[in-house]
Amino acid sequence: MDSLTMKEVQARVDEYISQFEEGYFDPPTLVIRLCEELGELAREVSHQFGPKKKKPGEADGDMELEIGDILFILVCLCNSRGYDLADIFRRTMEKYEVRDKDRWTRKKN
Repeated sequence: MDSLTMKEVQARVDEYISQFEEGYFDPPTLVIRLCEELGELAREVSHQFGPKKKKPGEADGDMELEIGDILFILVCLCNSRGYDLADIFRRTMEKYEVRDKDRWTRKKN
């Protein structure tokens, strides 16, 4: 699949959600779902990289899909509030690029 712009991502999620009478969940429900999905990602990270390994016979998880679930819910939250993900990302990067510009050791070219 080709790379999607953030606007395309938001539009695709909106197209999906718009086919249901219920529409977007309210912000508290979306944040609760976000926490649930973050827990699933944390469990998978722990199994793959941490001390807590899977039980014998337990199915392998998929970190990428867990990240995708988190992204989907964040897009739902943004869409439900009328937020522009591209603008949020731009503003966030500006914050990091200014605040943390000298925080880490830069690679030598």
